Amino acid sequence: MNAGNWSRVTEFIILGFPHVQGVRAYLFLLLLLIYLTTILGNLLIFLVVCLDSRLHTPMYHFVSVLSLLELGYTAATIPKMLSNLLSEKKTISFSGCLLQIYFFHSLGATECYLLTAMAYDRYLAICQPLHYPIRMTPALCVKIAVGCWLGGLAGPVAEISLVSRLPFCGPNRIQHIFCDFPPVLSLACTDTSINVLVDFVISSCKILATFLLILSSYVQIIHTVLRIPSAAGKRKAFSTCASHLTVVLIFYGGILFMYVRLKKSYSLDYDRALAVVYSVLTPFLNPFIYSLRNKEIKEAVRRQAKRAGILE
Repeated sequence: MNAGNWSRVTEFIILGFPHVQGVRAYLFLLLLLIYLTTILGNLLIFLVVCLDSRLHTPMYHFVSVLSLLELGYTAATIPKMLSNLLSEKKTISFSGCLLQIYFFHSLGATECYLLTAMAYDRYLAICQPLHYPIRMTPALCVKIAVGCWLGGLAGPVAEISLVSRLPFCGPNRIQHIFCDFPPVLSLACTDTSINVLVDFVISSCKILATFLLILSSYVQIIHTVLRIPSAAGKRKAFSTCASHLTVVLIFYGGILFMYVRLKKSYSLDYDRALAVVYSVLTPFLNPFIYSLRNKEIKEAVRRQAKRAGILE
């Protein structure tokens, strides 16, 4: 197609969940409930860790940062998803679409780095307990958290820059529940093989590298724990890792199958289902995983509730 004949797309239509027209109101209420629970749960954990001095340890420092991160991660996509469920005109501007992709991927990358840092923290605590207080200092924790944020925010800049230069001349219907690289690239009026390759390489390096580092940490943790003579000691050591490992398996289970592949897309329903897992369910489940399975956080919540006069 001649460049002079292009009619540049200025907005996209996000189709979302096309097969739920009859139950859109119920789906809206369900998603709204999940979103509000996600906000309240992660905000509660963040505030409790900040207010309770007994939780001022490296492990809970990273948990509070993760909770804060989940608030931004869900804010990048769910409000627009809620709006689209109620609106007949499910549009988003071209620049708004790029911004959504940027924040979703940058915060997702930050979570990858943060989960890796949390695995390293558990490795030091279990495998090198005598050196742990010396190595994992408060100053280092802050530096690691800042590094995770900066690395994540810089991550998708190259991909966004390449996509912003592509010509889009129609159709403008995004076959997904929010703006993302694969469905947007499929709408470009030119060959996007370079974009697909760049996206694959960057995503693979980022996701696989952090996942392998986490696995490496847990291989050494398991090796150390199995050498503990008492069963009670083994249970205590594993209990400090259970919540983090659960979050890792849920989060990476979705993004590995979604982004570490050269094909632009598998079935549309497959992509939508995976997107729900890592963009909605993982942030929703995190507060429950870290609170229901963690005695210290539950006790801290009770202390803060008593201090605020909510409990006697």
